[in-house]
Amino acid sequence: MTAVDQSAPLFEPGATGSAPAASSLPVLDAVPGISSGSLPIGPTQGTAPDTEIAGTPQRSPSARPDHPLTVAGIRAAAAPILQQLAETARQREIDRDYAFAQVRALAETGIALTGIATAEGGAGGSLREVTDLVIEIARADSSVAQALRASFLLANQVAGRPDLPHREQALRRLRNRDLFAGTSNERTGGASGQVNATARPDGADWVIDGEKYYSTGGLYASWFSTQAQTEDGTVLRFTVPVDRAGVQRLDDFDAVGQRLTASGTTRFTGVRVSADELTPAPETEPDNPWQGSYAQLYLAAVQAGIAARARDDAVAYVREKARPIKHSTATSSLDDPYVRQTVGEIAARAQAARAVVLLAAETLEGVRGRTGDDARAAGASAAVEVAQAGVIAIESALAAAELVFDVGGGSITDRALGFDRHWRNARTAANHNPRQWKQAVAGAFHLTGEQPPTTGLF
Repeated sequence: MTAVDQSAPLFEPGATGSAPAASSLPVLDAVPGISSGSLPIGPTQGTAPDTEIAGTPQRSPSARPDHPLTVAGIRAAAAPILQQLAETARQREIDRDYAFAQVRALAETGIALTGIATAEGGAGGSLREVTDLVIEIARADSSVAQALRASFLLANQVAGRPDLPHREQALRRLRNRDLFAGTSNERTGGASGQVNATARPDGADWVIDGEKYYSTGGLYASWFSTQAQTEDGTVLRFTVPVDRAGVQRLDDFDAVGQRLTASGTTRFTGVRVSADELTPAPETEPDNPWQGSYAQLYLAAVQAGIAARARDDAVAYVREKARPIKHSTATSSLDDPYVRQTVGEIAARAQAARAVVLLAAETLEGVRGRTGDDARAAGASAAVEVAQAGVIAIESALAAAELVFDVGGGSITDRALGFDRHWRNARTAANHNPRQWKQAVAGAFHLTGEQPPTTGLF
């Protein structure tokens, strides 16, 4: 989670082999205290930062529906899981308790297949429907929503790019309910996008050494995509299973918010990568070079979910706990006009965030299938709309999260309530890409027609 967010182009898996073997229960291999007879909410509860995580939560094919997926069916199956996530989010953040069982259960519902065509085993949902689902996941737990980002980004590429490298393989993994992670980011202090991870040839294979950071979702994933540089400066992109020898995933992400996104270090020590696990670099620039727009819209959807959760918590607090101030004319906080005004403003902020995000999703879907100059023009315009939606969503979430504290007195600041996490989460997610840049790029587009940068951040 950083302003150097270049993850969008990486999720084009080319690894051979399969994800870890299935089991009847979601377990995390090689983690003390977790056995095949347990269904923990968080196998790493209480782990300190810089802890290595081994294994991957397992899948349960027998629990999958034997009928075609539908958007409504996925939403219905996900609802009780999201309810549990919402009820436990506060305490899990305090305990650093990852939601391994719930995330695996969400994956089994087929959430990543929501936008995949029905003919290819998906639910055939629109990009708006996919994005609305992301908002609801973030409303329950914004860290979980962000941890699933790579899986949704890959699914979006499969849905919208018939020319995607290794597309059939990616689709097969999505249908298998695999989860994905990946990043190009390194904590090297060098220029943005600098690659210090190395790739050296060894026969027909490559051997990778280096570290990547902001590996969002890495502790939940079955597959990891990243890149390394050869001696002659060529950058190789590849995907490997997370249980490949030499891959270490560390629980060392320590931001003020979004603490359980599993965004820490992934270390590669002598990791072998075969030629067929490489993702070929595109030979030409696509007609629409703004391939990162959905990655940015996804972050805006997370913000919309945070704003919605701030509204939920403000309403619940007023109904269940708040008391009117001594000089209020109301006998109940429910009737206090200033409390009502504050809740109304929070609700308006949440509605604004959701509305702009869903509208941008509709616009972005309209770019699919276009070619030539038409694709470039539509892509540029959609990228600007996504940037504008991101600004509104970020500012709405930050404002809603701050306003929560205006519906109560001193007791609403009790740490046990955990309401401060909404602002911390919104603030942390907003630091992916500064909203000042989004505003400046949008302004330039409207004033002069200047197109957005093609860095993957628009």
